[in-house]
Amino acid sequence: MNTTDRHPSTQAIAKHFAHAHLPEHLQAVSKPCHDLAEELIHRLPDGPELTAGLRKLLEAKDCFVRAALD
Repeated sequence: MNTTDRHPSTQAIAKHFAHAHLPEHLQAVSKPCHDLAEELIHRLPDGPELTAGLRKLLEAKDCFVRAALD
């Protein structure tokens, strides 16, 4: 996800949606969240609401990945 032209807070949270380092079965869970984050970053302006929304999506992604571990 290329965010070099975005606000530092957007850049900081976007990197946490990377999924290539995960095992394949966890990538399948994480990738839809990555794709949604990428789409929202492209569609919405930087600001506190985007950052908050991405943070909540990241929290949800982490929960989904942990659920897949059980």
